[in-house]
Amino acid sequence: MNTRKTNWRFWLSLAIMMLLVPLAVVLFTRLKQSFYLSGLTIIVLTIAAFFLHFESRKPQARELVLLAVLCALAVASRAAFGFVPHFKPMLAIVMLTGIAFGPEAGFLCGAISGFASNFIFGQGPWTPWQMFAYGIAGLLAGLLAMWGVLKKTPKGWKDVIVLAVFGFLAILVIVGPLLDTSTFFTMATTYDTAAVLAVYAAGVPVNCIHGAAVALTMLLFGKPLLDRL
Repeated sequence: MNTRKTNWRFWLSLAIMMLLVPLAVVLFTRLKQSFYLSGLTIIVLTIAAFFLHFESRKPQARELVLLAVLCALAVASRAAFGFVPHFKPMLAIVMLTGIAFGPEAGFLCGAISGFASNFIFGQGPWTPWQMFAYGIAGLLAGLLAMWGVLKKTPKGWKDVIVLAVFGFLAILVIVGPLLDTSTFFTMATTYDTAAVLAVYAAGVPVNCIHGAAVALTMLLFGKPLLDRL
């Protein structure tokens, strides 16, 4: 069930995140502009989408404080496991943010966390793609929570397992392929069928490890975090 009023502000913010942000990612990549400039543009668009709907209700200052803390926690969780290849629990924090505070907050957390964490792991033409893909993860989790598919307050192991399965599938089916697609805009020179299949096939093991990290984090920390948020 949809437990949240979806007025024009919501749909406009959704259009910004789903249309303008990916357009900016592709445009800046094609023009070979600075990834710092593209990252800043994505952050500005994302913040605009967030506050567009945020200001339509009666927010509390603690929500912004918690959102900032969750962004920092997401960055720290990626840094903590930097020595383990492809094992990134960060998106579990991003998804939980979306579930607790809504799709706009989830997208914002994903985009900012992707940008900020790359000051540790290295900025590059992949940064805008990571910001968008991570943001989509938080957005999707928030939408599914709005529609009642994911529980904002898990009652038992069944709800926690649903969170873990969602986290794994979201990485394997959406986030991972989005990041793999960036190869054709940032590195690849050919776009034939064999090249496309090779890129996506090579990404499957990486995405499985990434998805397992997110699922494990959901299992261990999903309920405690959501209960407190």
